[in-house]
Amino acid sequence: MAITSHDVARLAGVSQATVSRALRGDPRVTSTTLDRVRQAAQALNYVPSEAGRSLSTSSSRRIGVVISDLTNPFYPHLVGPLHDELERLDYRMMLFTERTESAIATQRLLDRSIDGVVLATATLDSALPDELGRRSLPFVFLNREADNVPADSAVVDNRKGGGLVAENLVRLGHRDVAMIGGPQDTSTGRDRELGFRLGLAEAGVALPEQYIRRGPFDFGTGYEALAALWELRPRPTAVFCGNDVIAIGALNAALRHGIRIPEELTLIGFDDIPMAGWESFDLTTVRHDLHEMARTSARLLAERIDNPGLAPRKEVFTPEIVFRGTSSHT
Repeated sequence: MAITSHDVARLAGVSQATVSRALRGDPRVTSTTLDRVRQAAQALNYVPSEAGRSLSTSSSRRIGVVISDLTNPFYPHLVGPLHDELERLDYRMMLFTERTESAIATQRLLDRSIDGVVLATATLDSALPDELGRRSLPFVFLNREADNVPADSAVVDNRKGGGLVAENLVRLGHRDVAMIGGPQDTSTGRDRELGFRLGLAEAGVALPEQYIRRGPFDFGTGYEALAALWELRPRPTAVFCGNDVIAIGALNAALRHGIRIPEELTLIGFDDIPMAGWESFDLTTVRHDLHEMARTSARLLAERIDNPGLAPRKEVFTPEIVFRGTSSHT
């Protein structure tokens, strides 16, 4: 016969409910009791049954995570710490990519086979957050938000980050500046550009529309946009990129066209993913704590699942400039 939690409870001298709480890391269980339960479970080679626990608690202990594209170097740096924190909280993670966010994927998100959702790629007008709310399925925004949706979120202060870039480019003497931004239907694309525009305006520096290019947060956007910007007259002396992946694309375009970085052109990214610090890129960028932002979203969602009546909470992470080899004075 298979060993059950009741067997563990008898050996440890506690109730079956205490065994369940102890093995899922409930903080109400004392360290002494936790040790007894773990020792009993180990002695009996007991493996908790996810199916059994789901039936008894009406909880799957699964969290759906919606991202856009696993091939984008940005997302693994969210998914890794998010997975680890969810695991620490005794949840399993299920990935949904934007390519599968069709009617079928939406049904899978809403069929109650998961306990909550982390939305990492929401657009400003996305219908999914409203549908999740209508069905009372807990969710949290990570990295991006949707407008007019009261929900928990873990985000960076994108507007402040864009303003920091503008402030430092002006301090370095740049007046002919350009931007390769992200999609305007995302909070990250919109707010980083807005902060950059406002920062330049405060310093009396114009940002004409022809000096702005926008596209997906990917390598191709930066690569194609930089070549077009370099054809303008006067040429920009600095380009702010909406994220590091765009900036890396722009760096490769500069190499292709013989543009010397930073002697002829300053490039600045956003996010400070590990690739940005590689010697081959040495990218000046806006840093924020990606890993802690991801972990925070997991904690916010777990608390929301346990306490549905909580008021919406927003954790905002402060950005800072990291100067490396792609920026200089004019």
